[in-house]
Amino acid sequence: MLRRQLFNASRRLSTARHAHESVLTTLPNGVRVTSENSPGHFVSAGIYIDAGSRYEYGRTSGCSHLLDRLAFKSTSNRTSEEMMDEISKLGGQFISSSSREAIHYQAVSYSNTLPQILSVLSDTVLSPALTSEELEDQRLTTAFEVLEIKQKPEMILPELLHEVAWEGNTLGNPLMCDTERLGTIQAHEIQEYWREWYQPDKILVAAVGVDHEELLKLSERYFGHLEARKAPSNATLNARQSVPPHLLHPSSNNTRPGLFKNLSTFSPSLASVSSLFPQSSPSPYNFSSHPSVAELSSLPARYTGGQVYLPKPDSEFTHLFVGFEGLPVFSPDIYTLATLQVLLGGGGSFSAGGPGKGMYSRLYTNVLNQYYLVDHCASFHHCYRDSGLFGVAISVHPTAMGSAGEIVARELYNVTGEGRGGITETELSRAKNQLKSSMVMALESRLVQCEDLGRQTQTHGRKVSAQEMQERIDEVTVQDIYRVAKHVFTRGEPTILGMGENVETLGDVAGTLKRWGFGSGKVWTSFRVKKKWMDDLEVYEAQKRMMEQESASS
Repeated sequence: MLRRQLFNASRRLSTARHAHESVLTTLPNGVRVTSENSPGHFVSAGIYIDAGSRYEYGRTSGCSHLLDRLAFKSTSNRTSEEMMDEISKLGGQFISSSSREAIHYQAVSYSNTLPQILSVLSDTVLSPALTSEELEDQRLTTAFEVLEIKQKPEMILPELLHEVAWEGNTLGNPLMCDTERLGTIQAHEIQEYWREWYQPDKILVAAVGVDHEELLKLSERYFGHLEARKAPSNATLNARQSVPPHLLHPSSNNTRPGLFKNLSTFSPSLASVSSLFPQSSPSPYNFSSHPSVAELSSLPARYTGGQVYLPKPDSEFTHLFVGFEGLPVFSPDIYTLATLQVLLGGGGSFSAGGPGKGMYSRLYTNVLNQYYLVDHCASFHHCYRDSGLFGVAISVHPTAMGSAGEIVARELYNVTGEGRGGITETELSRAKNQLKSSMVMALESRLVQCEDLGRQTQTHGRKVSAQEMQERIDEVTVQDIYRVAKHVFTRGEPTILGMGENVETLGDVAGTLKRWGFGSGKVWTSFRVKKKWMDDLEVYEAQKRMMEQESASS
């Protein structure tokens, strides 16, 4: 009877077809199903949940991170051992990840394994046991991983930068479950978060290398029984804008500027808010004791800017991040900002370099090739549904700390069209070609293709073709770069983050930026982020002493 109802209902399914064979169908309960039947020996499938750390508050803080950690464990239908045994037999890859605006469950395996893949994925998404015993195991593992990440500046600094940029709200919520919360979070809190957010209107099923009708039948089997949310929330922010799929990823020592595949979503009804709070912490949102999914989903990201300088004893280099509120992912200028990030580029002083790897980008030619005390200098770009973060990171030898702020400010100033070092057409053409080639090469991966399809559909309801994105990139002009750079760097206060031994000798970075026309020079200090860092530092130092004592006694 149930199957008959499902097949009858399927006649009323909303199905849309777009270029490059991507197809989108919405089940009666709100679950969206999308596919792209590109040829290949492997199939990739994923389930994408419209949730993440930006929607957390006090009692749910850290739940997204731990749900990710608890993926592919025991369920109502499989023990943990059975789950691992089935995954091992399928081969391929099964992964989960959590971000600020989404939680992903993905897999890639042979083309004839789609039914088994969806069986495993749907089971871990819809029927996780989330037992106290499993939480205890992951509590210890996660605590160790978080502590290790916090000792690696290249990994922890981007996270802390978000916490300062959106102090106390949405995108400033910790992506990782912090140490204190990790010790107190309980299984029933994670279960409650799962029940509230893993609802049909939040779920999207995507697959690449499959027939859409086959995927649709399997999706009806595994997701068709779910009841639609009784009081449909405004939580599913359907931004139906024509936006790039995965924008820029921060440059690193080992990679050229690439494409950021974790595309964010945007609601046209939300406006980006820039609130300035000189010398005082921003006021957080006033939540009810238990805000609804709709309330949390509709909160706009409130960019605050700010500064914090964090001591890190025995650090070989001093690190400085300077960021500004970027553009939301829906913005028509997002392609221009993406091109600017590639144009600035950068990386590490010991990068392999070479044509096509960013060696002709501005931060390589003007900084890394000119200042031997600079170990790393690269641009970064994070974009979300209603805000973004764009800037430059630099790591220098402690003897050169005083000039770090000046170097960054000068390079940013020169791309606004005001400085002597104007952007040439050759430079712009090189950046655009690199951006387009990085995008196409990233899509060679089956797993990336699926995530690209899923996240784009989750974002704005359709797959934006590579050809369309390349056309938009080709339209970018030098004057567009100047206009967008000036807008981003001068419309509000910067976010400044320093880390290292004797980090205070970086000087007045806010004042330096003001002299170049960026900000007022009056940037409030994030004492909350600093206190949390100092507490973590004490824990790390205590553990380090304990290990040294144990080593000495043995």
